[in-house]
Amino acid sequence: MRFLITGGAGFIGSHLAEELLRANHKGIVLDDLSTGRYENIEHLLKNKNFEFVEGTILNATLVDKLVEQVDAIFHLAAAVGVDLIVKKPLESLTTNIKGSEIVLDTALRYHKKILITSTSEIYGKNINGPLKENDDRILGSPLKTRWSYSTAKAVDEMLAYIYWKEKKLPSVIVRLFNIVGPRQTGAYGMVVPRFIEQALRNEPITVYGTGKQSRCFLYVKDVVGALIKLIEEPKAVGEVFNIGSQEEVTIEALASQIIKITKSRSRVEYIPYEKAYEEGFEDMQRRVPDITKIHKMIGFKSNFSLSQIIEDIVRHLKSSKI
Repeated sequence: MRFLITGGAGFIGSHLAEELLRANHKGIVLDDLSTGRYENIEHLLKNKNFEFVEGTILNATLVDKLVEQVDAIFHLAAAVGVDLIVKKPLESLTTNIKGSEIVLDTALRYHKKILITSTSEIYGKNINGPLKENDDRILGSPLKTRWSYSTAKAVDEMLAYIYWKEKKLPSVIVRLFNIVGPRQTGAYGMVVPRFIEQALRNEPITVYGTGKQSRCFLYVKDVVGALIKLIEEPKAVGEVFNIGSQEEVTIEALASQIIKITKSRSRVEYIPYEKAYEEGFEDMQRRVPDITKIHKMIGFKSNFSLSQIIEDIVRHLKSSKI
């Protein structure tokens, strides 16, 4: 397979490119390096089957040129991270909606199979769980920028699904639940790398809100294997899948676990949401995926415990001299 990964210099995209090259596929990564990093894919440039193109998915001419050359597309490019969404809502909406429309429209022109990465943010404030793919979305006011990311990714999903239903474009949608691992940065609000970096520096670990909100963290190595299996599985076309772990942990418990593993002198410091983000900020109190559907489709399961994931990220950050 010759593949295109949009956003391929990002955290997940770079791991996906590695895995595809390891399986002797050939590929192109497109990234504007706004949130992705050149260092994430620099080591792959030695591989003759790999090509990096610096550019944006908003450049329709460039996207057309690249899509024409490949067999399948992994569309990962997006403005992500709560901090980025709140600070740059217009830029985020444009990238996430217009960019995806350009990629999908081009995929249709050449009839190339496409996998779209969506998000657990889709479910909004729905605290039921585990959350199934057809569960209701519960969102706050559209005037709260917090919900712009969820709304944009919902539009992406709708576009991908309708392109399949009406135009028979082979598309697969995946909703990612809190993916973590080496190369992820805490710069845009990602909680695990931020906590670990603070712990390694013996700085206060800043927990936003009460810390009682819970999440499930999945290791990136589990994710990339699932993405490849899904794009190769004919029965996955036209479907949406949750991808996540079912090991639920509160954010304050996560902070405590990181302090213990790193043997840090850090203490937990609680910061109100309005101070961390903006006045009236709303958060999801619980986010747990139901992964029955993806397990039945490709046998997916989580292979790494949260403590194993933390230990691996700590090793990576220490080797990077953070």
